[in-house]
Amino acid sequence: MSIITQAWSPDGKVRAYRMCSRCVMDTTDPAITFDKDGVCSHCQRFELQIKPHWKPTPDGAKELEAIVAAIKAEGQGKRYDCIIGLSGGVDSSYLAVKVVEWGLRPLVVHVDAGWNSELAVKNIEQIVTKLELDLVTCVIDWEDVKELHLAFLRAGLANQDVPQDHAFFAALYRYATDAGIRHVISGTNYATEGVLPQSWGYDAMDATHLRAVHRKFGTRALNSFPIMSFFKYYFYFPKVLKINVVDPLNFIPYEKQEAIDYLEANFGWRYYGGKHYESRWTRFMQAHYLPAKFGYDKRKAHLSSLIVSGQMSRDCALAELAKPLYTDNELSEDMAFVAKKLSITVEQLEAFIAEKPRNYTEFPTNALQVKWGLRALRLMRAPRWLFNKLLARR
Repeated sequence: MSIITQAWSPDGKVRAYRMCSRCVMDTTDPAITFDKDGVCSHCQRFELQIKPHWKPTPDGAKELEAIVAAIKAEGQGKRYDCIIGLSGGVDSSYLAVKVVEWGLRPLVVHVDAGWNSELAVKNIEQIVTKLELDLVTCVIDWEDVKELHLAFLRAGLANQDVPQDHAFFAALYRYATDAGIRHVISGTNYATEGVLPQSWGYDAMDATHLRAVHRKFGTRALNSFPIMSFFKYYFYFPKVLKINVVDPLNFIPYEKQEAIDYLEANFGWRYYGGKHYESRWTRFMQAHYLPAKFGYDKRKAHLSSLIVSGQMSRDCALAELAKPLYTDNELSEDMAFVAKKLSITVEQLEAFIAEKPRNYTEFPTNALQVKWGLRALRLMRAPRWLFNKLLARR
């Protein structure tokens, strides 16, 4: 059966939360449900919807081999046959190593949105130097990044990573297009990201949402921030330019700790303490902003992903959750650092956190466009007889 736990909520009260009997997700996710055995909807979704597409098996290896062969064949005579983004984190760093092992010739792109930790910069340098890869660094206009961060803070939303995440993908696609590269190799994977509660954030690639938040809470026009429109993201890049996104880590036995050990032993790479903590902003957001303002501890999702993919026991995950997110000194240092970077005071930053939270649904989104766009694509791929039948009903 599921377990009832008690914890401090953002309103300063001790509240009871129901936790899954298999993973460590609980009712801090307002959309979570449980079956009669106390197993949560995230575990059920992993088994029913994700696991059939997760192939760390011999068959998956053969499928990946065919994909790699096709990329090599298409890239003959070109300087690069694919493009990868490198953040300095474990997923992208390990992926860079594997891509070279498979004999691909990637252009490596790093997007600097102003929050790189010194450790992340060092990790990137170690990887590209030892693998002898070409690196392009795209530096996003800091005044634009700061403007958007402050707008999202004023909005009181959960997904404060939208500005840097949107910039990352928009810049990566732009470089792929400019270099004539059709294959984007992504570190997205089910093994460490199989549990991601939608209620804890929102799609970073929704340009309608980004613009709406900035329009209401921004103070000036953006200079050169790379915004990926709905049309470009869903149609122009994938359908017109035929940009192909490949997630190779879903076709191999990818285990996080083994990857960390390998990178540390062979590349002088160093771990930074948490998923996506290579960004100083993401560390602050996940370790303080979200827990303090919303009661969301993203470690629960990250650890649950490792549980459902068989990389960690539930007991070990609970032991990790028992550790503090920050020491007092670390928190005060990061509060001061973030406030200074954003040109505000620590008191102003604390006030943003103390204000009433808002949900992304309070702002315009492209959700309806996505819904009808996907329906249109399904109809376009439907058999001719079905298309004629639908027309006959009109």
